[in-house]
Amino acid sequence: MTDDVEKRWSDDGNFRRAVRYVLAVLVVAALVCAATAVWAGTGRCRDAEDLLCDTPAQVAVLFGPGAVLLLGGIGAFAETIRVWRRGGTWPIWQGAGWFLLLLTLFYLGMGSATVPAG
Repeated sequence: MTDDVEKRWSDDGNFRRAVRYVLAVLVVAALVCAATAVWAGTGRCRDAEDLLCDTPAQVAVLFGPGAVLLLGGIGAFAETIRVWRRGGTWPIWQGAGWFLLLLTLFYLGMGSATVPAG
């Protein structure tokens, strides 16, 4: 077991797993975004100038991928705990979790302009 003070955090296997996990979460979020955008485009307001012309479409495009990113970040933190209990290199997974939560905040912050207030 590595002592936390030593800072020997090189573990190629865990790093590759974390990178594949983050990329998989990003691909799923992009697919959910594309699916909700297609769904919003086939809605009641096809002749409108805006793609997101009704509130359900706006909320779906905002919270669908946002939920995927949030759940991905929580899953990375859960894997952090599992790796830590096994005595492995857990900061790699913690970094993946913080990266996904940061992307969640950016996506929800930028997309919140599409949802009407009130």
